[in-house]
Amino acid sequence: MNDRASARLNLHSQLAAFVRRKPVTAMPETPLQEVVEMMAENNVGSVVILEPESSRPIGIFTLRDLLREVATKGFDPHAMVASMIADTNLPMLHWRQSAYQAEMLMARQGAHHVIVVDASGRLKGVVSQGDILDLQRGGIKAISGAIRNARDMETLLAAAADVRRFARQMVTEGHGAEQLTETISSLNDHLAVRVLELTRFEHQLPKVEWCWVAFGSEGRYEQTLSTDQDNGIIFEAKKEDAEAIRLAFLPFAQEVNRRLDACGFTLCKGNIMAGNPELCLSLQEWKHRFSDWMRCSNPDALLNATIYFDFRAIYGADEVADELRRWLLTTIPNESTFQRLMADNAVRAKPPVGVIRDFVFDDNKEFPHTLDLKGFGSRPFVDAARILALASDVAETSTTERLRALQRNGKLGREDVSAMIDGFHFIQELRLRHQRNGAGEGAENRIDPDNLNELDRNVLKIAFKQAKKLQDKLTLDYKL
Repeated sequence: MNDRASARLNLHSQLAAFVRRKPVTAMPETPLQEVVEMMAENNVGSVVILEPESSRPIGIFTLRDLLREVATKGFDPHAMVASMIADTNLPMLHWRQSAYQAEMLMARQGAHHVIVVDASGRLKGVVSQGDILDLQRGGIKAISGAIRNARDMETLLAAAADVRRFARQMVTEGHGAEQLTETISSLNDHLAVRVLELTRFEHQLPKVEWCWVAFGSEGRYEQTLSTDQDNGIIFEAKKEDAEAIRLAFLPFAQEVNRRLDACGFTLCKGNIMAGNPELCLSLQEWKHRFSDWMRCSNPDALLNATIYFDFRAIYGADEVADELRRWLLTTIPNESTFQRLMADNAVRAKPPVGVIRDFVFDDNKEFPHTLDLKGFGSRPFVDAARILALASDVAETSTTERLRALQRNGKLGREDVSAMIDGFHFIQELRLRHQRNGAGEGAENRIDPDNLNELDRNVLKIAFKQAKKLQDKLTLDYKL
């Protein structure tokens, strides 16, 4: 079974899809030593014992059985393997049964393998506990392996399509929002790194320490199914050398941006990309840029802070990005006016929940009677967590990790944080489900609550109220 096929499997897939090779078999009278040699030659962890006349499975001998026998005082390598088979129920399932049923059977029996048979009881193969575990991380494992081994853009384009299919599959299977967004971000990171590696071979880059960084949702490990590029470059340079080094990096960065676009990461309409000279800066230039935003009270500066302060290293010298983060976390606690402006900006996007009505709709004429799950749903959590984290020397960039860190250092109560995180995740899940269903351009994050079932509507209302609690804390802390 190839990597792409593996990536499409899930716990509801039939066991027939997991049979990857012809099973190794032996007769009951086969000496133990011969069975062990068969296991070594075939590089397998189990041998199925067949009944001589019907050729149907009557037992399975595994490495665990071997270790148990070796540990006994009466170990005899010439004894028949039939005498070594554990006297328990045979872990056996029909090939049309599911991986989930196999997982449950192994858990109940304490087994590590399941024998797979066809409708007539004839042996078809063996599925191991490792196969099931690989499934639960196997899509990621298979796709990331294909990305790492890619030698050209054509292969990467195919892998990028697999990432999108796999992400939609995870949404369909009901995976949680945190796992989903982290998985999507992780696979997207793999793609970006391989694009960077392939492109780097084609360019003569300056011999300086440098780092490709992600901003915004990718910087927070919170990418959804609809995403564009937000990236930049940080490099080490003296002030007098910065311009020449920037000019040397730009052709490389612009080619990476084009290739990422081909992989499905659309070019940023706001030009927040490393190929933009204003985002290909030396470490000192980035510090000056951040300082300017912190000392400026205009809306553009605040918007820039919400995007660029959520950064993390993707490729290159991580320590360059680490140095910028250390500087930011040391600097921002002393910028009380900027913190207050950021907090005031964070509470302006009011969650759309009413006092009398369930929801309050904005004035969007293109999509009337809809709720913006990003601008008025997830954003209040993201913005509040950011300012609270930066003011409290919290280095994490993801919203949930920021909230958990704030809980650990006593800035937020334990019960409040758990409810806030659950509320944030529920809104993210709704966004992902909506995007999976193919929402049109401009409506990727907009839903009509009338299309939700009663339970989802009630939970969404509670989730919005959790965002409001975070905003209320900002209002109290910063006396807004």
